[in-house]
Amino acid sequence: MSIADRLLELDLILPTPPKPVAAYVPCVQSGQLIFVSGQLPFAGKELLAKGVVPSRIPLDQAQCAAQQCVLNGLAVVNDHLQGDLGKISRVVRIGVFVQSDSTFHDQALVANGASELLEKIFGTAGKHARAAVGVNALPLDAAVEIEFLFEIQQASA
Repeated sequence: MSIADRLLELDLILPTPPKPVAAYVPCVQSGQLIFVSGQLPFAGKELLAKGVVPSRIPLDQAQCAAQQCVLNGLAVVNDHLQGDLGKISRVVRIGVFVQSDSTFHDQALVANGASELLEKIFGTAGKHARAAVGVNALPLDAAVEIEFLFEIQQASA
């Protein structure tokens, strides 16, 4: 099943790729690797979750925000690959940053929102290495930010 078909089956629609909010590019390709800059949980022009987890943003809402970060990251890659997500051979790594209360220690549970969605979309190729880190602040007061590393198929000669 193609990635596009899988997204349809999961009732997921890739958004318009978010524009950078500072001085960087959305992604960089080096060889067969695509590095995607940190994605915030934008849905259109609005952040789905602002503030610290869990005192202002409950765990389940933070997990949904992580899923939106995945969709935004895939939208960036889809744009870079000119609409051919089928070129992705695997999700290599994600880095998940969670704006956290000082006593919150379940960043991994927030990150699971992203990890589980990537596995649903890509199957075993969606299993990846990951870091889940608690931080005291994120850009625009976002609750979650995720960076991605994808491997793409080698071009045929």
